[in-house]
Amino acid sequence: MSFMPAAMGYDRALTIFSPDGKLYQVEYAAEAVRRGWTSIGLKSEYGIVLIAERRKVAPLHNVLDLEKVFIVDTHIGATFSGLGHDGRVLIDYARLIAVRHRLTFDEAIDVELLARTICDIKQAYTQQGGVRPFGVSIIFGGIDKKGVELIKTEPSGLYFKYYGVAAGAGEQTVSSYLEKHYNPKMNIEELIILGLRALRASLEEPLKVERVEIGFADVSAKTFRKLSVEEVQKFLDKAGVTS
Repeated sequence: MSFMPAAMGYDRALTIFSPDGKLYQVEYAAEAVRRGWTSIGLKSEYGIVLIAERRKVAPLHNVLDLEKVFIVDTHIGATFSGLGHDGRVLIDYARLIAVRHRLTFDEAIDVELLARTICDIKQAYTQQGGVRPFGVSIIFGGIDKKGVELIKTEPSGLYFKYYGVAAGAGEQTVSSYLEKHYNPKMNIEELIILGLRALRASLEEPLKVERVEIGFADVSAKTFRKLSVEEVQKFLDKAGVTS
């Protein structure tokens, strides 16, 4: 009689299904996302906002140089939760896909097409021996010819569109806060303030400027840009999350 845990044997190879139809390594990748730093995405008819939590990993770490919100293309931004090295590789690949699309078709890539292409890669890494799933969930936001788009990709290769979404350790708390306070008529400033308050609700301490990074795109400019440290501090003060 075996006294090993039920998962033993079924999580040793990515290509083996458990009796209940699960791929345990994909489940482990999802757990890596749930343990990651919190990321938030919000959209309205006025544009999209991405907010990411940053943490100091060492006493002498210069956290202001830690990038968690990325410009993928002029009209698309991204942030992620989970394994940082996996996220960095996929963000670089997303940039490459966007550039190739511009060179091939002489137009900006749609946000959904970019997210789907990244998810194709993620899904491929759930069905091959000798590899492991990407332990990262990427939130893409941007404005294309279809309008304002906000998409979250999962480690399994699934993706969904949202009005407001979170990933990482504070996902449950942030999602609950957004469900109570989100309004699709909010402008960019109101979305940023809402996201900061939701992030503050998931933390046990006040927000400081080095703990958060913000990027946004509005429908008038259709360009994704990141806020400076001074701009972030102003929004922190307006949101009342510094104490």
